[in-house]
Amino acid sequence: MANLGFIGLGVMGGRLAKRLLDAGHSVIGYNRTKSKAESLMDAGLAWGDTPRVVAETADVTLSMVTNTKAVLAITGGPDGVIAGLTPGKIYIDMSTVSPATSRQLAAQVAVKGAHMLDSPVSGSVETLESGKLTVMVGGDETIFEQVKPILLDIGPKATYVGENGLAVTMKIATNLSLAVQMLAFCEGVLLAEKSGIKREVAVEVLTHSVIGSPMVKYRGPFVLGMPDEPWFNINMMQKDMNLALELGQQLDVPMPTTAATNEFLTAARGMGLVEEDFAIIFEVLAQMSGVNK
Repeated sequence: MANLGFIGLGVMGGRLAKRLLDAGHSVIGYNRTKSKAESLMDAGLAWGDTPRVVAETADVTLSMVTNTKAVLAITGGPDGVIAGLTPGKIYIDMSTVSPATSRQLAAQVAVKGAHMLDSPVSGSVETLESGKLTVMVGGDETIFEQVKPILLDIGPKATYVGENGLAVTMKIATNLSLAVQMLAFCEGVLLAEKSGIKREVAVEVLTHSVIGSPMVKYRGPFVLGMPDEPWFNINMMQKDMNLALELGQQLDVPMPTTAATNEFLTAARGMGLVEEDFAIIFEVLAQMSGVNK
């Protein structure tokens, strides 16, 4: 059992930390809003007052925060993760951020004699809780093999992708399809509904058809009723889409479906739906179609 740290105890991060606690690891955690960690502290999580304290205490520190700005906030400065690292320690960032930023952080960590891996996950709240979350890893392969047993306590598969920054690149390449698939699903539901088929029936057929990817199966039913707590809101989804579009421009890869779908996320933002799960793009398309949700 490892002595771990976990920074960022939100919707996904908190559940990841709980899985590590349940696996028997000692975990010290930090979150910007301490109240969100209360249930985890009741389950055995120790509290660190700053990211630095967490990194100083743990042998392996993991983090999952919202965006590049947030990663820089927890890693930099006198109270940041990097300030708390010493030779031989390992820092694993599981956030979806700019690959260039991830590589820059890895270089800063290396100066301290420590090691950094970028290790985002693929899946949702449902796949996490059912033990089906998958992990991708970028960085030194020897360090990956060292921490692989820890990552396998998070999900059943951990795949080494390549050097620092490539795992988060792979995550961006994966996530762009989420919103694209969801938009196409919404188009199909509305086409069926306006033809006279009940929405519930259309959802049932589509989620069990050949297009029923894991994402469509668990998020498709949201067009019948949104979750009380968003799994992945408009802000988070659009952040990933913009990262994908930025990489596409850098690498001369056309991104037509990503660009078009991103406009529906912008429309949702303009309609005041930014805090909703990104499945709310159904509402955008429904209003354009003259259908009441």
